[in-house]
Amino acid sequence: MQILIAPNAFKHSLTASETAVAIREGLKRSGLIFTSECFPIADGGDGTGHLIVEKCGGVWHEYDVHDPLGRLIKASLGIIDQGKTAVIEMADASGIRLLHPEEMSPLMANSSGTGELISFALDRQVENIIIGLGGSATVDGGIGILSALGIKFRDADGLELAALPINMARFHHIDTSSFDKRILNCRITVLCDVDNTLLGEQGSAAVFGPQKGASPADVKLLEHALTNFSELAHKLTGINMNEILHGGAAGGIAATMRTFLNAELVNGGEHFLQITDFEKSLSNADLLITGEGSLDEQTLQGKGPFAVAKYAKQKGIPVIGLAGKVPIEDHSEMSKFFDLLLAIGNQPTDLKTAMKNTSSNLIRTSIAIGRFLLISKSI
Repeated sequence: MQILIAPNAFKHSLTASETAVAIREGLKRSGLIFTSECFPIADGGDGTGHLIVEKCGGVWHEYDVHDPLGRLIKASLGIIDQGKTAVIEMADASGIRLLHPEEMSPLMANSSGTGELISFALDRQVENIIIGLGGSATVDGGIGILSALGIKFRDADGLELAALPINMARFHHIDTSSFDKRILNCRITVLCDVDNTLLGEQGSAAVFGPQKGASPADVKLLEHALTNFSELAHKLTGINMNEILHGGAAGGIAATMRTFLNAELVNGGEHFLQITDFEKSLSNADLLITGEGSLDEQTLQGKGPFAVAKYAKQKGIPVIGLAGKVPIEDHSEMSKFFDLLLAIGNQPTDLKTAMKNTSSNLIRTSIAIGRFLLISKSI
Protein backbone atom coordinates (compact mmCIF):
# COMPACT_ATOMS: atom_id res chain seq x y z
CA MET A 1 0.00 0.00 0.00
CA GLN A 2 1.27 3.45 -0.99
CA ILE A 3 -0.01 6.18 1.34
CA LEU A 4 0.25 9.87 0.47
CA ILE A 5 0.34 11.95 3.66
CA ALA A 6 -0.65 15.51 2.75
CA PRO A 7 -1.82 17.54 5.76
CA ASN A 8 -2.05 21.26 6.32
CA ALA A 9 -0.60 22.82 9.46
CA PHE A 10 -2.42 22.45 12.77
CA LYS A 11 -2.44 26.17 13.48
CA HIS A 12 -0.53 27.32 16.58
CA SER A 13 0.46 23.71 17.23
CA LEU A 14 2.31 21.87 14.43
CA THR A 15 3.59 22.88 11.01
CA ALA A 16 2.37 20.90 8.02
CA SER A 17 5.72 19.08 7.88
CA GLU A 18 5.58 18.18 11.58
CA THR A 19 2.02 16.97 11.15
CA ALA A 20 2.97 14.70 8.24
CA VAL A 21 5.86 13.21 10.24
CA ALA A 22 3.58 12.46 13.21
CA ILE A 23 1.04 10.70 10.98
CA ARG A 24 3.72 8.59 9.33
CA GLU A 25 5.21 7.69 12.72
CA GLY A 26 1.84 6.41 13.92
CA LEU A 27 1.36 4.31 10.80
CA LYS A 28 4.84 2.79 11.28
CA ARG A 29 4.07 1.85 14.89
CA SER A 30 0.84 0.13 13.84
CA GLY A 31 2.68 -2.73 12.15
CA LEU A 32 1.15 -1.94 8.75
CA ILE A 33 3.36 -2.76 5.77
CA PHE A 34 3.27 0.29 3.51
CA THR A 35 5.28 2.84 1.59
CA SER A 36 4.58 6.53 1.94
CA GLU A 37 5.36 10.04 0.82
CA CYS A 38 5.01 13.05 3.08
CA PHE A 39 3.66 15.98 1.07
CA PRO A 40 2.89 18.82 3.52
CA ILE A 41 0.47 21.33 1.99
CA ALA A 42 -0.60 24.94 2.45
CA ASP A 43 -3.36 27.16 1.13
CA GLY A 44 -2.01 30.70 1.37
CA GLY A 45 -1.69 30.74 5.15
CA ASP A 46 1.49 31.30 7.14
CA GLY A 47 4.16 28.91 5.89
CA THR A 48 2.89 28.57 2.31
CA GLY A 49 5.85 30.38 0.76
CA HIS A 50 8.39 28.30 2.62
CA LEU A 51 6.79 25.04 1.47
CA ILE A 52 6.71 26.27 -2.14
CA VAL A 53 10.41 27.14 -2.10
CA GLU A 54 11.25 23.82 -0.44
CA LYS A 55 9.19 21.76 -2.89
CA CYS A 56 10.53 23.65 -5.91
CA GLY A 57 14.18 23.40 -4.83
CA GLY A 58 14.56 27.17 -4.45
CA VAL A 59 16.86 29.30 -2.33
CA TRP A 60 16.31 32.09 0.19
CA HIS A 61 17.94 35.53 0.21
CA GLU A 62 17.86 37.73 3.30
CA TYR A 63 17.14 41.47 3.27
CA ASP A 64 16.68 44.31 5.76
CA VAL A 65 13.04 45.42 5.90
CA HIS A 66 10.70 47.10 8.36
CA ASP A 67 8.37 45.08 10.55
CA PRO A 68 4.70 46.06 11.09
CA LEU A 69 5.70 48.72 13.62
CA GLY A 70 8.56 50.13 11.56
CA ARG A 71 11.49 48.38 13.24
CA LEU A 72 14.34 47.09 11.08
CA ILE A 73 14.42 43.28 10.82
CA LYS A 74 15.74 40.55 8.54
CA ALA A 75 13.25 38.91 6.17
CA SER A 76 13.69 36.37 3.40
CA LEU A 77 12.86 36.39 -0.29
CA GLY A 78 12.55 33.00 -1.98
CA ILE A 79 13.77 32.46 -5.53
CA ILE A 80 12.62 29.53 -7.71
CA ASP A 81 12.28 28.69 -11.37
CA GLN A 82 15.93 29.45 -12.19
CA GLY A 83 15.63 33.00 -10.91
CA LYS A 84 12.47 33.86 -12.83
CA THR A 85 10.08 33.71 -9.87
CA ALA A 86 10.21 35.28 -6.42
CA VAL A 87 8.23 33.87 -3.48
CA ILE A 88 7.23 36.16 -0.62
CA GLU A 89 5.86 35.03 2.72
CA MET A 90 4.04 38.07 4.07
CA ALA A 91 4.33 36.77 7.61
CA ASP A 92 8.12 37.02 7.39
CA ALA A 93 8.06 40.80 7.01
CA SER A 94 4.60 41.88 8.19
CA GLY A 95 3.47 38.97 10.33
CA ILE A 96 1.64 38.88 13.61
CA ARG A 97 4.27 36.45 14.91
CA LEU A 98 6.78 39.32 14.81
CA LEU A 99 4.88 41.12 17.57
CA HIS A 100 4.40 40.38 21.25
CA PRO A 101 0.69 40.22 22.19
CA GLU A 102 0.90 43.58 23.97
CA GLU A 103 2.40 45.16 20.82
CA MET A 104 -0.49 44.35 18.49
CA SER A 105 -1.76 47.67 17.18
CA PRO A 106 -3.85 47.47 14.00
CA LEU A 107 -4.22 51.26 13.81
CA MET A 108 -0.43 51.71 13.74
CA ALA A 109 0.79 48.54 11.98
CA ASN A 110 1.45 48.55 8.25
CA SER A 111 2.64 46.26 5.47
CA SER A 112 5.64 48.26 4.25
CA GLY A 113 8.07 45.40 4.89
CA THR A 114 6.23 43.21 2.39
CA GLY A 115 6.38 46.05 -0.12
CA GLU A 116 10.12 46.31 0.44
CA LEU A 117 10.50 42.59 -0.34
CA ILE A 118 8.54 43.17 -3.55
CA SER A 119 10.94 45.96 -4.45
CA PHE A 120 13.95 43.71 -3.79
CA ALA A 121 12.36 41.06 -6.02
CA LEU A 122 12.06 43.65 -8.81
CA ASP A 123 15.75 44.49 -8.35
CA ARG A 124 16.48 40.85 -9.14
CA GLN A 125 14.55 41.28 -12.41
CA VAL A 126 12.14 38.44 -11.73
CA GLU A 127 9.26 37.83 -14.11
CA ASN A 128 6.83 36.48 -11.52
CA ILE A 129 6.11 37.13 -7.85
CA ILE A 130 4.07 34.72 -5.72
CA ILE A 131 2.82 36.08 -2.39
CA GLY A 132 1.31 34.13 0.49
CA LEU A 133 -0.80 36.47 2.63
CA GLY A 134 -1.36 34.35 5.73
CA GLY A 135 -0.39 35.44 9.23
CA SER A 136 -0.33 39.20 8.68
CA ALA A 137 -0.44 41.66 11.57
CA THR A 138 -2.07 44.45 9.60
CA VAL A 139 -5.44 45.84 8.58
CA ASP A 140 -3.94 48.61 6.47
CA GLY A 141 -5.54 47.81 3.12
CA GLY A 142 -2.08 47.42 1.64
CA ILE A 143 -1.13 51.08 1.88
CA GLY A 144 2.21 50.08 3.43
CA ILE A 145 3.02 48.00 0.35
CA LEU A 146 2.02 50.86 -1.96
CA SER A 147 4.14 53.30 0.05
CA ALA A 148 7.19 51.06 -0.30
CA LEU A 149 6.59 51.09 -4.07
CA GLY A 150 6.56 54.88 -4.26
CA ILE A 151 2.90 55.83 -3.85
CA LYS A 152 2.19 58.75 -1.49
CA PHE A 153 -0.97 59.66 0.37
CA ARG A 154 -1.93 63.30 0.86
CA ASP A 155 -4.51 65.14 2.95
CA ALA A 156 -6.86 67.89 1.80
CA ASP A 157 -4.04 70.44 2.03
CA GLY A 158 -1.69 68.33 -0.09
CA LEU A 159 0.52 67.33 2.83
CA GLU A 160 1.92 63.80 2.78
CA LEU A 161 0.58 61.48 5.47
CA ALA A 162 2.38 58.41 6.77
CA ALA A 163 0.99 55.15 5.36
CA LEU A 164 -0.71 54.08 8.58
CA PRO A 165 -4.31 52.94 9.12
CA ILE A 166 -4.82 55.68 11.70
CA ASN A 167 -4.29 58.24 8.91
CA MET A 168 -6.34 56.54 6.19
CA ALA A 169 -9.59 58.33 6.93
CA ARG A 170 -7.77 61.62 6.25
CA PHE A 171 -6.46 60.56 2.85
CA HIS A 172 -7.71 62.96 0.20
CA HIS A 173 -5.44 62.18 -2.73
CA ILE A 174 -3.41 59.16 -3.89
CA ASP A 175 -0.22 60.41 -5.52
CA THR A 176 1.16 57.88 -8.02
CA SER A 177 3.77 60.16 -9.60
CA SER A 178 6.68 58.22 -8.05
CA PHE A 179 5.13 54.76 -8.38
CA ASP A 180 7.62 52.00 -9.26
CA LYS A 181 6.15 50.97 -12.61
CA ARG A 182 8.48 47.99 -12.91
CA ILE A 183 5.83 46.08 -11.01
CA LEU A 184 3.42 46.37 -13.93
CA ASN A 185 5.76 44.28 -16.09
CA CYS A 186 5.82 41.50 -13.52
CA ARG A 187 3.13 38.86 -13.07
CA ILE A 188 1.93 38.82 -9.47
CA THR A 189 -0.01 35.92 -8.01
CA VAL A 190 -1.54 36.31 -4.57
CA LEU A 191 -2.44 33.14 -2.70
CA CYS A 192 -5.58 33.64 -0.60
CA ASP A 193 -7.08 31.31 1.99
CA VAL A 194 -10.27 33.32 2.60
CA ASP A 195 -12.89 34.83 0.29
CA ASN A 196 -13.97 37.78 2.45
CA THR A 197 -14.64 41.13 0.81
CA LEU A 198 -12.89 44.35 1.81
CA LEU A 199 -15.80 46.01 3.64
CA GLY A 200 -18.90 45.11 5.63
CA GLU A 201 -19.85 42.53 8.23
CA GLN A 202 -17.67 39.90 6.55
CA GLY A 203 -14.97 42.40 5.61
CA SER A 204 -11.36 42.76 6.64
CA ALA A 205 -11.91 45.12 9.58
CA ALA A 206 -14.88 43.29 11.11
CA VAL A 207 -13.54 39.75 10.72
CA PHE A 208 -9.77 40.11 10.96
CA GLY A 209 -9.41 43.29 13.01
CA PRO A 210 -10.21 41.62 16.36
CA GLN A 211 -7.77 38.80 15.58
CA LYS A 212 -5.03 41.42 15.27
CA GLY A 213 -5.83 43.31 18.44
CA ALA A 214 -8.57 45.71 17.33
CA SER A 215 -11.18 46.77 19.89
CA PRO A 216 -14.81 47.32 18.77
CA ALA A 217 -14.02 51.07 18.51
CA ASP A 218 -10.90 50.27 16.46
CA VAL A 219 -12.96 48.12 14.09
CA LYS A 220 -15.28 51.05 13.38
CA LEU A 221 -12.33 53.35 12.72
CA LEU A 222 -10.72 50.79 10.42
CA GLU A 223 -13.95 50.24 8.51
CA HIS A 224 -14.32 54.01 8.00
CA ALA A 225 -10.67 54.30 6.96
CA LEU A 226 -10.86 51.43 4.46
CA THR A 227 -14.09 52.83 3.04
CA ASN A 228 -12.43 56.19 2.41
CA PHE A 229 -9.42 54.53 0.81
CA SER A 230 -11.59 52.35 -1.44
CA GLU A 231 -13.55 55.41 -2.60
CA LEU A 232 -10.33 57.21 -3.51
CA ALA A 233 -9.07 54.12 -5.30
CA HIS A 234 -12.33 53.90 -7.26
CA LYS A 235 -11.97 57.49 -8.43
CA LEU A 236 -8.39 56.84 -9.51
CA THR A 237 -8.73 53.40 -11.12
CA GLY A 238 -12.44 52.87 -11.77
CA ILE A 239 -12.28 49.62 -9.80
CA ASN A 240 -14.69 48.93 -6.94
CA MET A 241 -12.43 47.25 -4.42
CA ASN A 242 -15.35 45.88 -2.41
CA GLU A 243 -16.49 43.75 -5.35
CA ILE A 244 -13.21 41.83 -5.48
CA LEU A 245 -13.47 38.20 -4.33
CA HIS A 246 -10.78 37.45 -1.71
CA GLY A 247 -10.27 41.23 -1.41
CA GLY A 248 -10.47 41.26 2.39
CA ALA A 249 -7.60 38.80 2.80
CA ALA A 250 -4.72 39.99 5.02
CA GLY A 251 -6.57 43.09 6.16
CA GLY A 252 -7.56 44.22 2.67
CA ILE A 253 -4.14 43.82 1.06
CA ALA A 254 -5.51 41.45 -1.58
CA ALA A 255 -7.98 44.06 -2.88
CA THR A 256 -5.25 46.68 -3.13
CA MET A 257 -2.85 44.38 -4.94
CA ARG A 258 -5.53 43.54 -7.46
CA THR A 259 -6.48 47.19 -7.94
CA PHE A 260 -3.07 48.87 -8.06
CA LEU A 261 -0.65 46.08 -9.04
CA ASN A 262 -2.92 44.09 -11.37
CA ALA A 263 -2.30 41.01 -9.24
CA GLU A 264 -4.17 37.78 -9.81
CA LEU A 265 -5.95 36.60 -6.66
CA VAL A 266 -6.20 32.82 -6.56
CA ASN A 267 -7.32 30.06 -4.26
CA GLY A 268 -4.15 29.33 -2.31
CA GLY A 269 -4.70 25.60 -1.92
CA GLU A 270 -5.38 24.93 -5.60
CA HIS A 271 -2.45 27.05 -6.76
CA PHE A 272 -0.08 25.47 -4.26
CA LEU A 273 -0.88 22.01 -5.59
CA GLN A 274 -0.33 23.14 -9.19
CA ILE A 275 3.04 24.75 -8.44
CA THR A 276 4.32 21.76 -6.49
CA ASP A 277 3.10 19.10 -8.96
CA PHE A 278 0.88 17.36 -6.43
CA GLU A 279 -0.84 15.22 -9.06
CA LYS A 280 2.42 13.42 -9.80
CA SER A 281 2.66 12.23 -6.18
CA LEU A 282 -1.04 11.41 -6.08
CA SER A 283 -0.79 9.20 -9.18
CA ASN A 284 1.08 6.54 -7.18
CA ALA A 285 -1.16 6.61 -4.10
CA ASP A 286 -3.65 4.01 -2.87
CA LEU A 287 -4.78 6.16 0.07
CA LEU A 288 -4.61 9.86 0.94
CA ILE A 289 -4.43 11.08 4.54
CA THR A 290 -4.87 14.80 5.10
CA GLY A 291 -5.98 17.11 7.90
CA GLU A 292 -5.71 20.36 9.81
CA GLY A 293 -6.90 21.86 13.08
CA SER A 294 -10.58 21.82 12.12
CA LEU A 295 -12.39 20.06 9.28
CA ASP A 296 -15.86 21.53 8.81
CA GLU A 297 -18.02 23.42 6.32
CA GLN A 298 -15.36 26.13 5.98
CA THR A 299 -12.97 23.46 4.72
CA LEU A 300 -15.13 23.16 1.60
CA GLN A 301 -14.59 26.85 0.80
CA GLY A 302 -11.13 26.09 -0.56
CA LYS A 303 -8.93 25.07 2.36
CA GLY A 304 -5.92 22.87 1.66
CA PRO A 305 -7.42 19.53 2.81
CA PHE A 306 -10.41 20.08 0.54
CA ALA A 307 -8.12 20.81 -2.41
CA VAL A 308 -6.16 17.56 -2.00
CA ALA A 309 -9.32 15.55 -1.26
CA LYS A 310 -10.94 16.84 -4.43
CA TYR A 311 -7.94 15.77 -6.51
CA ALA A 312 -7.98 12.33 -4.86
CA LYS A 313 -11.69 11.71 -5.37
CA GLN A 314 -11.35 12.57 -9.06
CA LYS A 315 -8.95 9.62 -9.28
CA GLY A 316 -11.04 7.32 -7.10
CA ILE A 317 -8.53 7.35 -4.23
CA PRO A 318 -10.02 7.07 -0.71
CA VAL A 319 -9.40 9.96 1.67
CA ILE A 320 -9.03 10.05 5.45
CA GLY A 321 -9.22 13.43 7.18
CA LEU A 322 -7.74 14.03 10.65
CA ALA A 323 -8.49 17.09 12.76
CA GLY A 324 -8.80 18.37 16.27
CA LYS A 325 -12.44 19.11 15.48
CA VAL A 326 -14.82 17.46 13.02
CA PRO A 327 -18.63 17.73 12.57
CA ILE A 328 -20.62 15.90 15.25
CA GLU A 329 -23.19 14.67 12.74
CA ASP A 330 -22.65 13.18 9.30
CA HIS A 331 -22.18 15.98 6.77
CA SER A 332 -23.35 14.98 3.29
CA GLU A 333 -21.20 17.47 1.37
CA MET A 334 -18.05 16.60 3.30
CA SER A 335 -18.76 12.89 2.82
CA LYS A 336 -18.40 13.41 -0.94
CA PHE A 337 -14.70 14.23 -0.45
CA PHE A 338 -13.72 12.54 2.83
CA ASP A 339 -14.40 8.83 3.23
CA LEU A 340 -13.52 9.00 6.92
CA LEU A 341 -13.23 11.98 9.29
CA LEU A 342 -11.53 11.38 12.63
CA ALA A 343 -11.14 13.71 15.58
CA ILE A 344 -7.72 13.05 17.10
CA GLY A 345 -8.60 13.90 20.73
CA ASN A 346 -9.38 11.02 23.07
CA GLN A 347 -10.95 12.82 26.03
CA PRO A 348 -12.59 16.15 26.93
CA THR A 349 -9.96 18.84 27.47
CA ASP A 350 -9.34 22.56 27.07
CA LEU A 351 -7.98 23.96 23.81
CA LYS A 352 -4.54 24.77 25.21
CA THR A 353 -4.01 21.20 26.41
CA ALA A 354 -5.37 19.76 23.17
CA MET A 355 -2.95 21.84 21.11
CA LYS A 356 -0.06 20.81 23.34
CA ASN A 357 -0.90 17.15 22.70
CA THR A 358 -1.47 17.43 18.93
CA SER A 359 1.58 15.38 17.97
CA SER A 360 0.88 12.51 20.39
CA ASN A 361 -2.81 12.50 19.43
CA LEU A 362 -1.94 12.32 15.73
CA ILE A 363 0.44 9.43 16.36
CA ARG A 364 -2.13 7.54 18.45
CA THR A 365 -4.89 8.07 15.87
CA SER A 366 -2.59 7.02 13.02
CA ILE A 367 -1.69 3.85 14.91
CA ALA A 368 -5.42 3.09 15.04
CA ILE A 369 -5.76 3.77 11.29
CA GLY A 370 -2.88 1.42 10.52
CA ARG A 371 -4.29 -1.36 12.69
CA PHE A 372 -7.73 -0.95 11.12
CA LEU A 373 -6.17 -1.27 7.66
CA LEU A 374 -4.41 -4.46 8.85
CA ILE A 375 -7.71 -5.88 10.10
CA SER A 376 -9.54 -4.99 6.88
CA LYS A 377 -6.89 -6.80 4.82
CA SER A 378 -7.30 -9.96 6.87
CA ILE A 379 -11.09 -10.11 6.66
